[in-house]
Amino acid sequence: MRVTFLGTGDVYGAGGGAQSGYLVEAGKKVFLLDSGTAILSKMKKFGLDTGTIDFVAISHLHGDHFGGLPFLLLEYQFNNPRTRPLHVLGPPGIKERVLETYRALFQDLSDMPLPFALDFHEMLPDQPFWHEGIGIQPYLVPHQSNHICLAIRVDADGKSLLYSGDTGWTDDLLRYPQGVDLFICECCYFETVVPYHLNYPTILEHHQQMGCKRLILTHFGREVIARRDEITLELASEGLVVEVD
Repeated sequence: MRVTFLGTGDVYGAGGGAQSGYLVEAGKKVFLLDSGTAILSKMKKFGLDTGTIDFVAISHLHGDHFGGLPFLLLEYQFNNPRTRPLHVLGPPGIKERVLETYRALFQDLSDMPLPFALDFHEMLPDQPFWHEGIGIQPYLVPHQSNHICLAIRVDADGKSLLYSGDTGWTDDLLRYPQGVDLFICECCYFETVVPYHLNYPTILEHHQQMGCKRLILTHFGREVIARRDEITLELASEGLVVEVD
């Protein structure tokens, strides 16, 4: 299993970072965990073929995590034509939100039929499933009060990774990562405490209890960028490629 970090910034693009996106290659499948608005430009910057993507898994319905999908649809319609189906996995409401956003951004083009099947699958917390040979385990995390937000565990080829999505602190973050090979965990703040994101001191206090083999922090805000020299845990960078072993 290989992970390429495409976007590691917060919603504001702190420090010039792109919004969330992680390309995972597992077995014979290639997929995105989240699709921030700059996902196309980042894939092309790092020499990655957009046509290889088999499916996209979205953690929650904030624009910095799914807003790149309309541009991906255009890519497949006009620039890198696609005929095989594209599957989009996400929390309840994923289909409606993506199609509404596509119409809002490209009203004329969204009326044209796509040359490929666009299929949506709603993920629910604690309801694991297999998708194209990839084990998917969605977990509930606290981020939005009125919508389901998910952490996503992926199992393939005897390897595992957990992606936190956006989340505030919950003791479940001591349970979800147990035994995983790689935990990609958001760290939006250095010390500011809010109920819907994590900060560095909280992660530092608990990281040894998480039970993962490797922890990489991501989704940085300006506090983290300004004080990154004080951080002792591993930080992601855009273009970072991690072989999960």
